Amino acid sequence: MTAHALNRKFQHVAVLKGGWSAEREVSLRSGEACAKALAEAGYRVTEIDAGRDVAQVLAALKPDACFNALHGRWGEDGCIQGILECLALPYTHSGVLASALAMHKGRAKRIMSGVGVPVAEDTIVDRDAAAFAHALPPPYVAKPIAEGSSVGVVIVPKGAARPPETIREIPLLDGKIMVERFIAGRELTCGVIDGRSTAIIEIVPAQSLEFYDYEAKYAPGGSRHILPADLPPDVAARIQFHTLNAHNALGCRGVSRADFRYDDTPGGMGEIVCLEVNTQPGMTGTSLIPELAAHAGLSFPDLVTLIVEDAALDR
Repeated sequence: MTAHALNRKFQHVAVLKGGWSAEREVSLRSGEACAKALAEAGYRVTEIDAGRDVAQVLAALKPDACFNALHGRWGEDGCIQGILECLALPYTHSGVLASALAMHKGRAKRIMSGVGVPVAEDTIVDRDAAAFAHALPPPYVAKPIAEGSSVGVVIVPKGAARPPETIREIPLLDGKIMVERFIAGRELTCGVIDGRSTAIIEIVPAQSLEFYDYEAKYAPGGSRHILPADLPPDVAARIQFHTLNAHNALGCRGVSRADFRYDDTPGGMGEIVCLEVNTQPGMTGTSLIPELAAHAGLSFPDLVTLIVEDAALDR
């Protein structure tokens, strides 16, 4: 039993996993890992593969709290959070509004920019129009407005004569996608755990991969993590400041993670750009938040205990 479990508020925890988003498989793995760690910590745990009858299942089960291990739309965008509010079941991570805002990349960027967090210029466009003609001068990134885990991301290189056909496969929100200025440089991530910024990880995708895509995130050997990232102290401090600032500006709760690009390429200007804030970070064997927690001396059972004991309503 962990030290946190000695004074815990909850006994029976339902772990919500799976769901029906594009990130279902990752969520199943996150949920299984979290359920195992919560059981190790001494909780009574029920795992629920969340379907569209999740409200009825939870109403019958009556757990003390829900550990939300869902990823992607419906589990991370305020929808499941709204259901849990209606059921008066305390839940982990961010609430309805923060979840919805962070999941919508365009709205999240407007809020972050308003408090001084640097973001890349973008435009929200009709997908067919973006596939017909460049919405921004190349290089740029075309991506869904509301998906995670790099699902559907397309990088259009400098000098491209026309947009690639793969843009037509990007998942839609209201018929539209985001086109964003490409930021060269290093891929960095920083978390918030227990109200404080963590150390910073640099993610180096396998040479066979174009960028930190879905495979790089979740396939064994898909990427190499450098922890702590080798950064100038002032750059590291700015990234940690922006991470906590973005977390607070969006109204996030519990654990979150912010992803950045840092352009220290030859001829680059040392630009730091926040790409997005993830309110439901992955909790798999290759995930970043468990690695950042371990670096800070927090075991995986202690991490999930910390998260579940923060569960609440009206977040």
